[in-house]
Amino acid sequence: MRLLVVEDEPTIANFVRQGLSEAGYAVDVARDGREGLDYALAAEYDVLILDIMLPKLDGIQLLRRLRRNGHKTPALMLTARDTVDHRVEGLDAGADDYLVKPFAFPELLARVRALLRRPPLQTGTVLQIGNLRMDTARHIVEKNGRLIDLSPREYAVLEYLLRHPNQVLSRTQIGEHVWNFDFYNESNVVDVYIGYLRRKIDESGEPSLIHTVRGVGYCLRHEG
Repeated sequence: MRLLVVEDEPTIANFVRQGLSEAGYAVDVARDGREGLDYALAAEYDVLILDIMLPKLDGIQLLRRLRRNGHKTPALMLTARDTVDHRVEGLDAGADDYLVKPFAFPELLARVRALLRRPPLQTGTVLQIGNLRMDTARHIVEKNGRLIDLSPREYAVLEYLLRHPNQVLSRTQIGEHVWNFDFYNESNVVDVYIGYLRRKIDESGEPSLIHTVRGVGYCLRHEG
């Protein structure tokens, strides 16, 4: 999953980026509201984490502009102001959740997972197709009861596929959601990781769950 963090305090921004990256998310960080707006308009994100008190364009103004433009990406607002009026203002602007500073990182992570479970993504902490099962809360993957050991990047690719079952996803979509803006869409890194996943999750005598759509990308589909 790909997240955008808009936070002008370097200590908090780096803390949040490191924690989310270690949890397996692709993370972009913008340092002010205008830069955050540019990022949000330039790429597709699964969750926005927006500080309210931002230079150039505050988080509420940023979110209002995105919502007016039809952006429905779930948004979590961060603020040092713990008043009802400020929470109401943020929620009325289109925020989906609110977190007051200082916060514990496990709570931030749990709130991000909760937002990712909302439609149109597949809901729940357990993602499953056929006999392949991922428990995102326990961070485990199993097939037919057999635990599958995945690297953080393999896990991230598989989670993205599982959250979009039966959909054809281009290599660019997969790459930009799992690798962030550092992804170079002319490389074959997505194909390489799809190969890794197939070797780990496919079993002898069974059709692969990951189908290649020639000239387009990949689709996670169970044919049983």
